[in-house]
Amino acid sequence: MTTEFETPETVSWHVAAPVSAFPADGGACVKIDGRQIAVFNFSHTGEWYACQNMCPHKMQMILSRGLIGDQQGEPKVACPYHKKTFSLCTGENLNGDSYRIETYPVRVDAGMVYVGL
Repeated sequence: MTTEFETPETVSWHVAAPVSAFPADGGACVKIDGRQIAVFNFSHTGEWYACQNMCPHKMQMILSRGLIGDQQGEPKVACPYHKKTFSLCTGENLNGDSYRIETYPVRVDAGMVYVGL
């Protein structure tokens, strides 16, 4: 299974963790190449998403504990502290603010979750 992203050939896939390490319809933080990455398991739709763990609003490493859902079909995460919301597909701030987040492609293979950097 691969999340619907255009994946450039230059993407390097990194093991994040086994599927069982991620809560159903929730997120967890993994560290890859010195970066904190928030990985989300949308188990109700079978989709996976990844983004930077740092919320750019207050520079806190917290997005993996954010509330996930969708906004008019767009998968999103809301910072648990200040409820700033971000698209998990594009990284766009859905509150209209100018700051955004980095997003990463995700794939699942043989029970393992991989993140593309």
